[in-house]
Amino acid sequence: MAEQLLRGAIGEVTYQARGSSSGRAYDFDLTNMALANACAYFHALVDIGSNGIRFSISDMSPPTARVMPTVYMDRSDISLYDAQYSEGGKVPIPQPVIHDVLSALLRFKRTCEDFGLERDRIRVVATEATREAVNSEDFRQQIQSRTGWRVELLPKEEEGRLGAMGIASSFSSVKGLALDLGGGSVQISWLYSKSGQVEMSRKGSVSFPYGAAALTKLMEGALGTHEQGKLQNQLAKNFEQAIEYLEMPATLVKEAVEEEGFTLYLSGGGFRGWGYILMSLHNTQPYPIPIINGFRVPRSAFLPDLQSPPDSSLFRISSRRASQVPAVKFLITALTQSIPSISNIYFAQGGVREGLLFSTLPSRIRAQDPLVIATLNYGPGSTQDLVALLRASIPPFTSKSTTVHFFSSNFLTSIIHLLTAHAHLPKDIRAAASLRATTTGLLAAAHGISHSDRAVLALVLCERWGAELSLVDTQFHSLLQSLVGQEVSWWAKYLGRVARGLGHLFPTGLMREGERKGSIAIGAEWIPPSSSHHNKKENNKKENNKKNPPNITTTTATDNNHSKVIFIDIVQLREGIDTALRDWAEQLEKVGKKKNWVGGEGGFGFKVQVQVEQKILRAGDPSAGGRERE
Repeated sequence: MAEQLLRGAIGEVTYQARGSSSGRAYDFDLTNMALANACAYFHALVDIGSNGIRFSISDMSPPTARVMPTVYMDRSDISLYDAQYSEGGKVPIPQPVIHDVLSALLRFKRTCEDFGLERDRIRVVATEATREAVNSEDFRQQIQSRTGWRVELLPKEEEGRLGAMGIASSFSSVKGLALDLGGGSVQISWLYSKSGQVEMSRKGSVSFPYGAAALTKLMEGALGTHEQGKLQNQLAKNFEQAIEYLEMPATLVKEAVEEEGFTLYLSGGGFRGWGYILMSLHNTQPYPIPIINGFRVPRSAFLPDLQSPPDSSLFRISSRRASQVPAVKFLITALTQSIPSISNIYFAQGGVREGLLFSTLPSRIRAQDPLVIATLNYGPGSTQDLVALLRASIPPFTSKSTTVHFFSSNFLTSIIHLLTAHAHLPKDIRAAASLRATTTGLLAAAHGISHSDRAVLALVLCERWGAELSLVDTQFHSLLQSLVGQEVSWWAKYLGRVARGLGHLFPTGLMREGERKGSIAIGAEWIPPSSSHHNKKENNKKENNKKNPPNITTTTATDNNHSKVIFIDIVQLREGIDTALRDWAEQLEKVGKKKNWVGGEGGFGFKVQVQVEQKILRAGDPSAGGRERE
């Protein structure tokens, strides 16, 4: 099976070579060699949880190990927690349930064999429901006897640590409180992850038996408002004591004060189900990104007043999850009572599985930007040179601008990585495929990317291919713009127009050796609206504008739209591209016309002026690329 999966990508290349000292002929089957090399980096993991059993095979090969690409994933809806309470009180895991578990494990064992995985690259771990089972030892022994796999029983503290590492894997950086809600327990710790270094409390994490399924049982026993109030107060008190016990560092507390509250990072099935409910209540409807990882809500939207319990018709809400929603809301209410100062809440896909894999990576790999790594394999040969030109097309910004993140080297690199990724498609669908690339296309499974990055990158790529869309895709485009706001949407449009021109000049994404610094040069700056490109260089306000760039921090149209003009100076350095540059200049100026602003004339945008100059380089002339700002 693995051969069938990989052979198409590797290609049917076989050759013979004769070169040994003995004169023997050796057959080299490149397909099988590549297959063996690829499988050597595959790692299988079985996570026996309280609400289900997760099976996965991940490709940890360089250079994309940071995003831990999934080769295979499956889940068995066997609830070991429910099985132990099916008759009211706690009972051993019934033998019929153990039989179902063994069947699921044996099926996955065959899958691992088909992928060519050796025993030393298959790991089986179990958490709360197995740890607390009356017949835990017998259960694990039966698994080992039938499969040959030893079950690692994770201690509470280690489960919490791995859950926190899974959350760290889900974002480029993390700073706040991390909680992992399973079926049988919930773990809490503080987490600070930056530049590949992951810090958490030296005391690990604190675990409580308040998983979604366990808390549901507790609430069933606490009948009446008074009893449930006492239970909720007890939960809140436990959370308060846990935070005190974990000894949160002063730097994290200081940042929370500056940002008007702590940031929460939530993982685990119970919290993810809550996240999907919040998606269904989001101001942008229907919510356009059906991926839980990277979803964010402010404190004000974290605990909505649900008029009626959600049912299983909601996206990603199973009947079991729906039945546990009251318990999850109960826990969140207690959490907000114990941590009254909360600013933002992020939902993470990463849990124990991702934490186990992420823990094996060296810090230099963990430090890599997920978006850059997820797009790396699509990158053209002249990525760095094209990024320099794209960066040179952006006028100066202050660090306080809300859009400054999208002008970072990492984000610009991801744009260039995907510059030609959809060039092989028919012209009719390039824009639409690019628009969907980050949600259901090329990057759908990429781990660690925020929703804002997915939305903005999609808008940029769509514009790169002309943004000609059918009605259904136009609606999706509008939803993404609504999600990120008018200001960011206009800048995405601007970057897409720049990328379109670069793609037209360098359709393969490759600059030939002699052209690397000798095709075009670009410069961009702010000028007053009274200036024109004909007298720009003589304008006596030029230096002042460059020294005092605007601080664009609004997300709706303001006077900033009219007080500054983006001036782009494109210098032609080689012959044969006159028409392409003129067309590019026209397209860039069109994006600055008020009718093309995001939201129309009353929306957001800037006027754009473009000047194209010729300075054809001859032999011996100095080379140039993205022009340095004076």
